[in-house]
Amino acid sequence: TNDKEKTKSIADAEARIEDLTTKIEELTAMSARLNTEIKNHEKEVAKNQEALDKATAIREKQLAEFNAEEKDLLESISALKAAVTVLSKHHGGAFLQMPRTHLMSVAATVQYQMRKHASLLQAVLTPSERRAATAFAQAPQDYFDAAPTFKQSYAPQSGEIFGILRQMKETFESNLSASQK
Repeated sequence: TNDKEKTKSIADAEARIEDLTTKIEELTAMSARLNTEIKNHEKEVAKNQEALDKATAIREKQLAEFNAEEKDLLESISALKAAVTVLSKHHGGAFLQMPRTHLMSVAATVQYQMRKHASLLQAVLTPSERRAATAFAQAPQDYFDAAPTFKQSYAPQSGEIFGILRQMKETFESNLSASQK
């Protein structure tokens, strides 16, 4: 009887060893598969992180460009507001009494803004308005001293410059508003 129990125990132990060996092989295969999946996921995470870093860098660059453009437009709007204010104080024939420094300041503002925002103003100002603004910027005192032509007899040249400055300011304001959305 003792031999039967030993034989049965040995058979049970050998079956258990076989089951455990099979289980070990299955778990080893699963471990290898999971390690491969982990490596693939790590590669994917690294790729995604790299893409995120690139996108973040692009977004930061775009933000810096936007901030620079916004600052530039705000400065331009402020300069044009000041120029419009100076001109409005002397609008209507009092340009001859306007201090030369004020006139030169307005002319410098016009010239600077025309050059700086040429592409934006290209679509807004007509060629004749661009010529008038350029003529004013180059020789502001002479511009108002010139005798008006037939077309200008009803609208003085100062009014034309005044209108151009307002139009430029409104264009910059609308462009700023659109870029902030």
